[in-house]
Amino acid sequence: MQNVSRKELLYSNPLACEGDLSDFTLEGRANMSFPDGRLRLENAESAALGQKANYVLWCRKVFPADFELEIEFRPIREPGLAMLFFAAAGREGQSLFDPALGERTGEYAQYHHGDINAFHLSFFRRKEPDERRFHTCNLRKSYGFYLVAQGADPIPDADDADKMYTLTLRKLGSEISFAVDGLEVLRFEDDGRTFGPLLKGGCIGLRQLAPMIGEYANLKVYGLKAD
Repeated sequence: MQNVSRKELLYSNPLACEGDLSDFTLEGRANMSFPDGRLRLENAESAALGQKANYVLWCRKVFPADFELEIEFRPIREPGLAMLFFAAAGREGQSLFDPALGERTGEYAQYHHGDINAFHLSFFRRKEPDERRFHTCNLRKSYGFYLVAQGADPIPDADDADKMYTLTLRKLGSEISFAVDGLEVLRFEDDGRTFGPLLKGGCIGLRQLAPMIGEYANLKVYGLKAD
């Protein structure tokens, strides 16, 4: 990973009350509450609906290509999956919320084979039986569904998660890294050809698969400048 010569706080949000979601847009339906001053996300539709029960909560801010994101996370109920989208924008460089783009309602195909490009970091995967037997974090790149990096998931199951875990995502130039409580989980260097062009600035979003419940707090995004 390149050395950072400057790190500047661009955005900070405690995610502690309803007013803290004024910068956010929900795609799909979810129940959002704030027990203990933390954002709790839970599906509003029955998990029996499959992909139609899932959702994405986007921050409408557009962040630069080089950034570091920190957010605290705790799983409350399984099964399910928690994911972070980043560097998300229209495939032709449009705003993620350009009305000319296709409608998005939380169904996954709309995000990996729709009108947008993005990275997808699945940092807590407990939806399918194989995910519950062998815990990994997966980084994918779209347009498409390219698995570009994978690492072991150190976050315990919901029954044993008795604290908030700090997730740190860094994107600098062609390099991406992800850590949990300071432990690096995965790293990827994008050559800008194999899985499509380099993705630049864009939005970040939180996605969960029903019937998972997760809590989030203290979102911070820093702009980075390399040496």
